[in-house]
Amino acid sequence: MGGFVALILLVVVAIFVSKTVRVVPQGYEWTKETFGRYTSTMEPGLHILIPVYHTVGKKMNMMEQVIDVPSQDVITKDNAVVRVDGVVFYQVLDAAKAAYEVSNLNQAILNLVMTNIRTVLGSMDLDESLSKRDDINARLLRVVDEATHPWGLKCNRIEIKDIQPPKDLIDSMARQMKAEREKRANILEAEGFRQAAILKAEGEKQSVILAAEGRREAAFREAEARERSAQAEAKATELVSQSIRAGDINAINYFVATKYVDALKAMVGAPNQKIMLLPMEATGVLGSLAGIAELAKSSLAEQQVAKSLPKA
Repeated sequence: MGGFVALILLVVVAIFVSKTVRVVPQGYEWTKETFGRYTSTMEPGLHILIPVYHTVGKKMNMMEQVIDVPSQDVITKDNAVVRVDGVVFYQVLDAAKAAYEVSNLNQAILNLVMTNIRTVLGSMDLDESLSKRDDINARLLRVVDEATHPWGLKCNRIEIKDIQPPKDLIDSMARQMKAEREKRANILEAEGFRQAAILKAEGEKQSVILAAEGRREAAFREAEARERSAQAEAKATELVSQSIRAGDINAINYFVATKYVDALKAMVGAPNQKIMLLPMEATGVLGSLAGIAELAKSSLAEQQVAKSLPKA
């Protein structure tokens, strides 16, 4: 009988100790209630409670938590139906508010996020909802964080995981993308042809300019050559004239023969002359040259006689 009583006392003591000494693990905070009324928050560590008088209320997880948002159908601004799901990252900052300001914390957060997903995507076109994922996440985070602030929460991130348009829309978008790629390819091809035509025209322009520069240079060189030839001919004529004045008969013969040969070359080289009949002979030419020489001798003799006579 005494052993049974001792066992009962041992059980009572164990229950009393378990109700009195409580250890809050790291990453959690517990609320302490007095006769069912919240009085304080117990942080991680050892705490002494008065049995019956003090009780543990809510055990709140203070670490960052993740909630998966299930898929739901959302109608966009242009009446396209898409399936959207996401994920929410949040953290409890005030254990008392999170425990007593809302009944079911996770369910409240989930419903709030799903409702705002429909609101945000419903105000956007399908193209915007597919291309502006960051804007959607930022708007959701701002709205949800503001709404959950009275609950002692901090929403760190809200991410849209997937947006799935209907299959017919996906096919239509694929055709549109293909048409857009073909359009860009045609534009690039046309731009290439245009650039090639411009380069070709520029090359032809440069070619014409260079050809004109070449003709100009050639004309300049030809004019310079003619000028030098004329200067040489004038110099030769001057030298022949000086030789004639000096009494050199061979100079006259050379000058007349040169002019005669040049005249023959001009007549033979004429484009409208194929056959020439010359009513003269080589001996006649030489005779003419000799006659010219005799006339030159007589003229020179007269000049010498005139120089030798005394002046009146």
